[in-house]
Amino acid sequence: MIVGVGSDIANIDRIAATLERFGDRFLDRVFTETERRKAERRRDRAGTLARRWAAKEACAKALGTGLRMGVAWREMGVVNLPSGQPTMQLTGGAAERLARLMPPGHRPVIHVSLTDDPPWAQAFVVIEALPYPGQGGA
Repeated sequence: MIVGVGSDIANIDRIAATLERFGDRFLDRVFTETERRKAERRRDRAGTLARRWAAKEACAKALGTGLRMGVAWREMGVVNLPSGQPTMQLTGGAAERLARLMPPGHRPVIHVSLTDDPPWAQAFVVIEALPYPGQGGA
């Protein structure tokens, strides 16, 4: 069962300008270490960060909170599964909010789609509640 959906679009040029102006202060406030390491390995650093910015915004919308109600930027991080598929790893207030969304006997699965067409980066996030094995449901 789907319990949350969010989408967002970010301007890559705006993220690049923010990086230039605020540097590490911006990176430290918004991105996890995993996200920062991935961006540093990429030729298109600003595009990589813009896609992750959009994913954080989309995730906050899917949680139903936006960036308030105890949910902060660095509590939502884009990580990649061994297949390369992106998903979100939540901590702190974001993880607490996710747990409150889950019906009894269900576990969360967060689906993420990232894309860009410069100067735009876009993300979609769908939060699904799946029954634990043996709990029934579809």
